[in-house]
Amino acid sequence: MANISGLKGLRPTPEAANQLVTPPYDVIKEGSPLEKLLSDNPKSFFHVTLGDSPAESLIALQKNGTLIPDDEPCFYIYEQTWKDGGRLGFFAAVEVSPYVEGNVIRHEKTFDEKVKGRQAVTRATGYTLEPIFLLTRSPIGATLESIRSSAKPLYEFSSDFGGYNDLHGIKTRVFRVPEASSEGSQLRAAIGKNPLYIADGHHRYHAALLGGQTHAMAYIVEDARILAYNRVINGAVPFAQIKSSLDLIPASEFVTPPKHQFCIYTKEGAFFLKAKNVPEDVVGRLDCSILEKELYPQLGVDHSMIMKKENFDYYPEWDLATMKSLVDKGEYDLAVALHPVSIEELMAVADAGLKNSEIVMPEKSTFFAPKILSGLILYKHSLK
Repeated sequence: MANISGLKGLRPTPEAANQLVTPPYDVIKEGSPLEKLLSDNPKSFFHVTLGDSPAESLIALQKNGTLIPDDEPCFYIYEQTWKDGGRLGFFAAVEVSPYVEGNVIRHEKTFDEKVKGRQAVTRATGYTLEPIFLLTRSPIGATLESIRSSAKPLYEFSSDFGGYNDLHGIKTRVFRVPEASSEGSQLRAAIGKNPLYIADGHHRYHAALLGGQTHAMAYIVEDARILAYNRVINGAVPFAQIKSSLDLIPASEFVTPPKHQFCIYTKEGAFFLKAKNVPEDVVGRLDCSILEKELYPQLGVDHSMIMKKENFDYYPEWDLATMKSLVDKGEYDLAVALHPVSIEELMAVADAGLKNSEIVMPEKSTFFAPKILSGLILYKHSLK
């Protein structure tokens, strides 16, 4: 089972929260309008997560009263509401343990260079800055709703990111629950003996594991929405050279395709491409795995190219228009839209990985939406 406890550290004042919070560091693309919007705001948490001087920026936010200390271990119920729905979960400190123990279960590859980047920021600031997104099979929803219905929110605001991110306009409410309270005990009991599955934030958990932290900051939910994580590609071989060898079906528009199909967009228009073979194993049957096996070799795409932005980049399902514009401008040769992975597929891969650590999804197989705001809580973690 995964052991949880309350968080203590720093948090924004209620008046400053909306000015401080940002989308997660890994969805703020360099040179984007979103990056400029955040960097132009001196009170933005961006200067801590992605700025040149994270430690100095953190000190400045404390000196100007934006961030205040909170030394009482607490859970924080986090409610997000948008036009078509909502999500309810809570922040907690989760005990860090090796994957083989099966308390926190991964489903995705991690890369050392990205882990080192998160470790460097953590060492520089002395805080865990952003949470790991965890899924549980435990029925925690009723407990969360019961506490929320009788509590006064600590924070209540709607995010303003200029329309440059899917967190823009989402209403946030956060409820502070002391760990020592009866409600805190209810939350601990609600998690039960089930393991926790990493939905998003594999590199953050791995950084906590390698960094010797006793606990990692996490956001825990019972249910979540997964979007496809799509690709724009400049392969070693132009798409035009392989087009005639593919069984393409013309498409009227660039859209999210049905399962085991891909929607490809080029300057010549949009096409559907059906998978030739759907393997039986839990990883091989994922559309992102099929894409790697059936299309990447023809484009001459290898792992070294995937790590270079000039060859490869990722965009969530809601940002198909941006992908099209990048192809139209000639920055990328083609864009590929996939069908999203399901929660059941994710957990099947994670469970199989407990028996064989080589069983993991390809990087960026999933995109959980909406993301979690960064800056609501900064966790003062301990080391073993």
